Amino acid sequence: MSESRVTEVNISNEMRTSFLDYAMSVIVSRALPDVRDGLKPVHRRILYAMNDLGITADKPFKKSARITGEVIGKYHPHGDTAVYFTMVRMAQPFNYRYMLVDGHGNFGSVDGDQAAAMRYTEARMSKISMELIRDINKDTIDFQDNYDGAEKEPVVLPARFPNLLVNGSAGIAVGMATNIPPHQLGEVIDGVLAITHNPDITIDELMEYIPGPDFPTAGLILGRSGIRKAYQTGRGSITLRARVEIEEKANGKQTIIVHEIPYQVNKAKLIEKIAELARDKKIDGITDLRDESDRRGMRIVMELRRDANANVLLNNLYKHTALQTNFGINLLALVDGQPKVLNLKQCLTHYLDHQRVVIRRRTEFELRKAEARAHILEGLRIALDHLDAVIALIRGSETTDIAREGLMSNFSLSEKQAQAILDMRLQRLTGLEREKIENEYQALVELINELKAILADEEKVLQIIREELTEIKERFNDERRTEIVLKGLESIEDEDLIPVENIVVTLTQKGYIKRLPISTYKSQKRGGRGVQGMGTHEDDFVEHLLTTSTHDTILFFTNKGKVYRAKGYEIPEYGRTAKGLPIINLLEVEKGEWVNAIIPVSEFNEDNFLFFTTKHGISKRSPLASFANIRNNGLIALGLKEEDELISVRLTDGHKQIIIGTKDGMMIRFPEEDVRTMGRTATGVKGITLREGDEVIGMELVHEGDEILNVTRNGYGKRTKEEEYRIQSRGGKGIKTCNVTEKTGDLVAIKTVTGDEDLMIISAAGVIIRTAVSDISQTGRNTQGVKLIRLGDEENEYVSTVAIVDQEDEEEAGNAPTDAHAEEEQATADSNEVSDNE
Repeated sequence: MSESRVTEVNISNEMRTSFLDYAMSVIVSRALPDVRDGLKPVHRRILYAMNDLGITADKPFKKSARITGEVIGKYHPHGDTAVYFTMVRMAQPFNYRYMLVDGHGNFGSVDGDQAAAMRYTEARMSKISMELIRDINKDTIDFQDNYDGAEKEPVVLPARFPNLLVNGSAGIAVGMATNIPPHQLGEVIDGVLAITHNPDITIDELMEYIPGPDFPTAGLILGRSGIRKAYQTGRGSITLRARVEIEEKANGKQTIIVHEIPYQVNKAKLIEKIAELARDKKIDGITDLRDESDRRGMRIVMELRRDANANVLLNNLYKHTALQTNFGINLLALVDGQPKVLNLKQCLTHYLDHQRVVIRRRTEFELRKAEARAHILEGLRIALDHLDAVIALIRGSETTDIAREGLMSNFSLSEKQAQAILDMRLQRLTGLEREKIENEYQALVELINELKAILADEEKVLQIIREELTEIKERFNDERRTEIVLKGLESIEDEDLIPVENIVVTLTQKGYIKRLPISTYKSQKRGGRGVQGMGTHEDDFVEHLLTTSTHDTILFFTNKGKVYRAKGYEIPEYGRTAKGLPIINLLEVEKGEWVNAIIPVSEFNEDNFLFFTTKHGISKRSPLASFANIRNNGLIALGLKEEDELISVRLTDGHKQIIIGTKDGMMIRFPEEDVRTMGRTATGVKGITLREGDEVIGMELVHEGDEILNVTRNGYGKRTKEEEYRIQSRGGKGIKTCNVTEKTGDLVAIKTVTGDEDLMIISAAGVIIRTAVSDISQTGRNTQGVKLIRLGDEENEYVSTVAIVDQEDEEEAGNAPTDAHAEEEQATADSNEVSDNE
């Protein structure tokens, strides 16, 4: 080799440049789908090659080897195995939600069996894949040169349905990966139609049409939080679980039957794993394991010992096997040739924009075709109108060229029109044929006007898209396979194995929630400094505290009048000074929504009611049974007027007396029956009339012999006998309950007590003091009370939350704070004890 042909290069720069070129090639030309048709290049080339060969859904099958050879020979210069296996996946009902290839022969199984060799199997396009190709010959998309420039291949397919979400996609590029789950066709189309009607639709509103992925292997999706996060950000994780049935035999033994497994789980390996765990005694109780699956469906049978608990064993299987898996959603696709992470709306919007282009280009193509034909018909009409002269001219011409020129000059015809006249057969001169020409021309004129109207009106384009998508939905729609269940109702934890314990639940103003044993707090004398009950962020403070049981259902009521639910044991347990878990990770609360009332419920008794009071003094009473079934994304608890907020909720038996207190120190007492029973979404009636600038700070139930406990912002408090508060009719202004001064600060909480309880006071800084209610002075209504807690001099330290708990024994009070797993005290006797919003 001569020295002049040797070029010295810097190996570092060469590696960097070459690897970048390789990476971009993998990203753009191999691993990632296009947002418009949801296909990678190899899938697109397979479908185009099959269409080009005429192996469509209405034609006979052809050997897979024939198809594979066509693809690698013309469009995809890679190995035949890679192309064939890609086509095989497109024909597998357990991989594709809507198969794009119709396979004939052995195309593999859910047990991981490979497909037969390509020389044995046959294939053709499926009916639905024809919709991806439809209109490709009407100039709807661009074509590009293939790898050697000898052929043309489509840049993207017309894709008359949103295939990216319908069939999903998975691929690993260089430095990035995509994992898009499949969805139900009708739901995705409904989502696209919703955007055509309302371009400003939100993702939450779109989720009313597209609730979540729909996998070909069915199964269950636990919860919606992962779905919502993925749809909003483009990334998220969802938990998939097998559909399982527990059967009880006559001999008392239980049998676990698996009917559906999570997406992309190998059934044979799953059974092998279960057998391995049973053999190694990591899962104890399975006496027989067999696969009874057949063409009618999947059926994995596990027979258990008589003393085995099927629910407990099943929970262990969920933890240790692929009966439960996580699916990481990553909505990454190519947009204008660049990889982008998209949210749900962006995926649908890009598809809709593609369809706009397809419809416009198809319309322009049909318009050009119609105008060209109309142009020819105009020439024929002229010839028929001057038939004798035309015939004479043609007969008198020596050559065809002379005749063509004569027609063009004598009758002002174009070359195409003149040629069409020369090509016209004599039979077209009959009266009937002349009428056909005239009718065809008039129809074309109408078509041209219609096509021009479509191109001039964007709404007409959208209407065509709606009609064609609806037609596809009617032809190919089927039932949703994957069920989305509430995570709380399908928790891995077996509730029977969770000990019944009394707990304290705290929730901060910033939304951090936790539970801990009630005995964590030792009793102190009135006026003490308290202990640090919860670590908080700067400017955060404890806002709610209640006592309940691990097995109780806790209802969370928000300022917007919605209600959410969780079990006591679902709230995570943290140490005494830990911040806790953000409540948005537990409940699907919306932006700008916060919890300001909490109710623990042991059972939803039909004789019980919930009594509501809002900041503007509106009260409502609804049956507790109305709140037994609450969706994971919440339920409307009461209708709120503008700028009003829900303040307090209490559980009643329908015959209680109500007291409502305001920050200016006013209070009203009236019978619960004064407020009639209303439906769940009703607004309510006036409970107290407020003075200007005043607002409700709390509502309680009062019994004969009770005392009314008042606590102010600056830590002052007192007890007053309930008999000093006369019964009034609802809707009045009430009477004074506390002498509110600058020294005491506004009234922040009212409680009903008997004197045998302990009082917990929480400051904005997170300091908690627990003191006996009997240590608090008993005075009349028109007094300010005594100091209950010493607050620091900081401006942001004030009383934020007050709660009543059962009294501790003196002996226990002297002990150090107890361990979190020590025996806990009995929670408050009134199961509806909650803290009030300030």
